[in-house]
Amino acid sequence: MILRTWLTDRFGLRVPVVGAPMAGVGAGRLAAAVSEAGALGLIGVSATTTGEWIEKEATAAGCGPYGIGLMAWALPHNPAQLDVVLELRPAMVSVSFGPYERYVEELRQAGITVVTQAGTTDEARAAEQAGVDAVVARGAEAGGHGRDAVGTLPLLQSVLDAVRIPVLAAGGIATARGLAAVLAAGAAGAWVGTAFMGCVETSLSAAAGDQVLAAEETGTAYGRVFDVAQRLGWPPEYGGRALRNAFFDRWVGREDELAADDSAQAQLEVARREEDFDTAYIYAGQAVGMVRERRTAADVVAGFAAAEQLLTRFGAPAPDGPH
Repeated sequence: MILRTWLTDRFGLRVPVVGAPMAGVGAGRLAAAVSEAGALGLIGVSATTTGEWIEKEATAAGCGPYGIGLMAWALPHNPAQLDVVLELRPAMVSVSFGPYERYVEELRQAGITVVTQAGTTDEARAAEQAGVDAVVARGAEAGGHGRDAVGTLPLLQSVLDAVRIPVLAAGGIATARGLAAVLAAGAAGAWVGTAFMGCVETSLSAAAGDQVLAAEETGTAYGRVFDVAQRLGWPPEYGGRALRNAFFDRWVGREDELAADDSAQAQLEVARREEDFDTAYIYAGQAVGMVRERRTAADVVAGFAAAEQLLTRFGAPAPDGPH
C-alpha cells in the first residue's frame, strides 16, 4: 500500500491527510465527516472559544479518531481550553503560534499525539527539541494564520533534511497531485484546510461559501489588517492569509493607524454580522482557486486517495521511515 505512512499507521487512516483546524469553518461535523472518510479531522478553536463549546463539538466529532487545534498565545488567557482537551483526550492536538513548548509534555502524558506548525526550518528544529510527535511544515501558501516566510515546497525539503520526527506538509495542497508530490518528497501526509472549505459540512454560511467558490487562485492576500482591526492578540509574526477585499486594500500598510481607528473596528464588526465580504474576512489559502463546487468531505478525501495511482504510475517508492 503506497499510501501507508506514519500518519496512517498511527491513527488507522486510509488516506494520509489531516483536515486542518479552521476556527469558524471546521467544527465537530466537519471533523467527523473527514475522519469517517478515512482521513483525520480536526476541530478548529478560536481564542475565545469556551470549554463547553469544545466539549459539544467533540461529541459531534463522534467515536472515531479526531483532533483539536489550539493557539498557544491564547491559552494563558483561556486555560479552560487546555483543561477540557486534557479531559477529552482526542487522538491529536495541534498547539501552535506562541509558546507551545510548555504544553507538549502534559498533552503527551495524557496519551495525545502532539504536533505543532512550523513556518521555518529553525522552528521545525525547535519543535523536535520540544518533544512534539510530528511537525507540520506550513508554507506561506496556506490559509489562515502563520508565517509568510517560505513556500511549502522549499520549506518541506529543508525540514525533511533537518529533523528526524515525522513531517506533514501544509500550504497549497488541494488535490491528489499535491498529496502525491509531498509523499514522494518524504512527508508523512498532508495538512489540508482550504480544500475542505467548499464542503457541505463546514460551519461557513451559504454566503461565505459562495465567496470561496468564486475566488481565484490570485484572490488571497497576507497580512495583519483583520487582526489589528479587531484588536486581537495574535503575535505580530503570525499574519493571516484571507480572501482579498476592499477593507484589506484600504488598510494594508497602515496598520498603526488602523489600531487607533475605532470606526474601522466598528465597521468590521457590523460587516461580519451582515456578511458584507467587501469588508468582512474569510481566511483561505492559495489553493482556493481549485475549490469550485460544493462537495462532501468524503468526496474530497476520496479525491486525495487517487494519489496512490499517481505514485504508482511514476514508480515512486512507498514512503518509509518516520516521515
